[in-house]
Amino acid sequence: MRQVVLDTETTGLNADAGHRIIEVGCVELDERIYTGRTLHRYINPQREIEAGAQDVHGISNELLADAPLFSEIAGELKEFIAGAELIIHNAPFDIGFLDAEYRRLDKAHGSVTEWGRVLDTLVLARERYPGQANSLDALCRRLEVDNSGREHHGALLDAQLLAEVYLSMTGGQVALGLQSRSTGARSDTAARSRTRAGELPAVTVSEQERKAHEARLAAIREKAGQCLWDRIGDV
Repeated sequence: MRQVVLDTETTGLNADAGHRIIEVGCVELDERIYTGRTLHRYINPQREIEAGAQDVHGISNELLADAPLFSEIAGELKEFIAGAELIIHNAPFDIGFLDAEYRRLDKAHGSVTEWGRVLDTLVLARERYPGQANSLDALCRRLEVDNSGREHHGALLDAQLLAEVYLSMTGGQVALGLQSRSTGARSDTAARSRTRAGELPAVTVSEQERKAHEARLAAIREKAGQCLWDRIGDV
């Protein structure tokens, strides 16, 4: 399954009040493995950035003076995310801004939710860790994902961190070699921390995960006529 982890930065908090997207970052996963494909664009919002928003992401109007308009990147963004499952932290915020941007261009675009499924990792985190802080920073600390380079929010960096958080939170393999285009190469601390001597994790498989695993094996048997996984018990 193709997935795209997505994050945006904006001029303010309310898309309905006319605030705009100024940065979008996307990271592609295929069968929960990092493919190396990303999409990262800065966007000229054609309006002032609120001081509070600038404090969060550190992006000024001066930095965006020569950036393309949303209309200039809308096509490649839609092509990148359409058909994929979108993984977003606090999805209503980003989806609301994306829908507002596309509506300005042409109402026929419809909602981003019509282009593919959306998985909200904030909702998932609240189910997994009820009563705890579930911001991206809090999840990075809890799941031992290195966010030391995150002085400000940044769409691509945050999408990369969220990809690692999502893979760790859902019990799957953490993508190796994930690098930040915003701050230079950084090691995959989440994977590294799990391979220190004496610190290999003991993972408990839920009933839902077991059933999903059995369903995947059954699909392999049907398509290939056999499944090498079945031979493990004979070793």
